[in-house]
Amino acid sequence: HVQLVESGGGSVQAGGTLTLSCTASGYNSRRYCMGWFRQAPGKEREGIVSLYTGGDQPYYADSVKGRFTISRDNAKNTLYLQMNSLKPEDTGMYYCAAREGRYCYLHAYEYADWGQGTQVTVS
Repeated sequence: HVQLVESGGGSVQAGGTLTLSCTASGYNSRRYCMGWFRQAPGKEREGIVSLYTGGDQPYYADSVKGRFTISRDNAKNTLYLQMNSLKPEDTGMYYCAAREGRYCYLHAYEYADWGQGTQVTVS
């Protein structure tokens, strides 16, 4: 299993920007799926973007497409999520997740490893 630690959450006004980080350790394979998910109070966990570390383009949920950008620093084993034009409905706990595999969909149940989450509040 991989260990994931998120950081970078906080409070921001609508229209603002935040960048989240997720540092991974413990994976033996260089190729696996990583994703960002979020969960608002009283709602189900929502997948917002996934990335296959072996290549391919990221897959974004419609709710964040054009506003959020995922990137990865292989040397630092760190995944980033830049969030622009934030809206109040983006408020929630944001989680980084990882799993072995090739096809990286946004189904939370497919991901075995999760970080502790970082809170994002947009007012």
